[in-house]
Amino acid sequence: MLWKSLHKALGTKLTFSTAFHTQTNGQPEIVIQTLEDLLRACVLDFAESWDSKLPLVEFTYNNSYQASIETAPYEALYGRKCRSPIHWDDVVERKETGPDIIEQTSKAIKRIRDRMKTAQRTEELCR
Repeated sequence: MLWKSLHKALGTKLTFSTAFHTQTNGQPEIVIQTLEDLLRACVLDFAESWDSKLPLVEFTYNNSYQASIETAPYEALYGRKCRSPIHWDDVVERKETGPDIIEQTSKAIKRIRDRMKTAQRTEELCR
C-alpha cells in the first residue's frame, strides 16, 4: 500500500477513519442524505435556474430548526439569526427591483422549505 509505505518512510503515522462514527449514532449520514434529497428536489423544481437558487437553499437550511441541536445551524454556530438572503449574489444589473425581488425570493424560499420538510420526513421514515 502506497500510503502506508510513504508514511512509514516519513516516520509519520497514518490513521484511517470511517464515515460512520458510532458516537454520532449515524447523524452525519442522515444530514448528508437530507441535504442530497433537498438539492435533488431543488434542481427539479428550479430546472433552468437551480444554480442561482443555491444561496437560498443554504439560507433556508441554515435557518431551519434542527431537533438534534435544538436550534438552527447558523444560530448555533454564530449565536445570532442569519440576515436576509436578498442580494447575496454578485452585484449585477437586475431586471427585478424592490418588492418584485422580495416576492420572488420569498416564494423560492417557501418552495425550498417545503422540499426540505419532505426530505426530512423521508429520512425519518427510513430510520
